[in-house]
Amino acid sequence: MPDALPLHGRLVRLEPMAPAHAEGLLAAATEDRATFGYTYVPADAAAVERYIERARLDGEAHLAVTYTIVRAQDGRVAGTSRLRDLEHWHAGVWPPRPGRANPDTIPDAGAIGSTWLAPWAQRTGINTETKYLLLSMAFDQWNVHRISLHADARNTRSRTAIERLGAAFEGIRRAHFLAADGGIRDSALYSITRDDWSHVREQLTKTLDQHTTGS
Repeated sequence: MPDALPLHGRLVRLEPMAPAHAEGLLAAATEDRATFGYTYVPADAAAVERYIERARLDGEAHLAVTYTIVRAQDGRVAGTSRLRDLEHWHAGVWPPRPGRANPDTIPDAGAIGSTWLAPWAQRTGINTETKYLLLSMAFDQWNVHRISLHADARNTRSRTAIERLGAAFEGIRRAHFLAADGGIRDSALYSITRDDWSHVREQLTKTLDQHTTGS
């Protein structure tokens, strides 16, 4: 895998997920779960430990790079997000298969997902800057062709947040996979391509300026 280095912004610091984050992640996940209806969020200490271990295994299998989101001003854990579903188009197999990496380990495409934030961190600019940092790494460092994003089709909050990023709506994938509430989920699919990135970056920068200057 590409090195999962810390990413630093004005509002947040993204740290590669590690066991040291367990206490902070548990606090973020259990303080108030009212907004987690459509998203899997670990509910107790044992689930957090499994979550962290799964992130480690996914990294070793070239499937994801997982970050803990930390508020820059005080180090409080806000939640998590990851670059996942990484696609390696030059791994020597066709069609590309999960877990088969390019010789340089740099992916050609992927997705941002498994994102959740404690309620206190929502609508603060933390999500916007987290996405900005992840997209910047994907497009500016890895030079990927596409980043996908998807949300439960019922999740208006998440879909609105994705649309504010400037991602293009691609449609609804019906019966996509098991939903967090135990049903079968339809997913709203979005994407940002390399050609889109310049415009998306400009819009995200303007939004972040508003959050950090109060204008």
